[in-house]
Amino acid sequence: MKKAQPPSGIDPIIIKDHHEIDYLHSYAQDSPFFAGLSQGRLLGTECKGCGIRYATPRRHCMECGKETAWFDLPLAGRVHTWTTCYLEEPFHLVLVEFRGVDTLFLSRLVGAGEGEVKVGMRVRAQFLKKPKFRATDVYFVPEG
Repeated sequence: MKKAQPPSGIDPIIIKDHHEIDYLHSYAQDSPFFAGLSQGRLLGTECKGCGIRYATPRRHCMECGKETAWFDLPLAGRVHTWTTCYLEEPFHLVLVEFRGVDTLFLSRLVGAGEGEVKVGMRVRAQFLKKPKFRATDVYFVPEG
């Protein structure tokens, strides 16, 4: 019995089919961070062992491995560094440093034109009025 040979020399078959799915996502141990954003609070974590303070929350310390505890970050800080992204509209991403915190916080900077962003610039956190429980619920503006 001969094996059937597939037709040769044809273009790939492409079918356009609409597909929709509801996706459930859990923030699990990071839920307090997102709940805090909805309340106008910026939460970080502090190691219960060595005391390192993380602006971006961690469940366990990256230095000693001990568990961390939640604390309120200051709402004002300074630009440590930044980049301008050019998509449809240019926007700034900043790494914000806070007094007494050992790591940096990545966020958008709104309200500063090109050439206005500087290292050391004072910035203040702002929160969306209608939170979406996403990291973009917080952004920074120039303090002044």
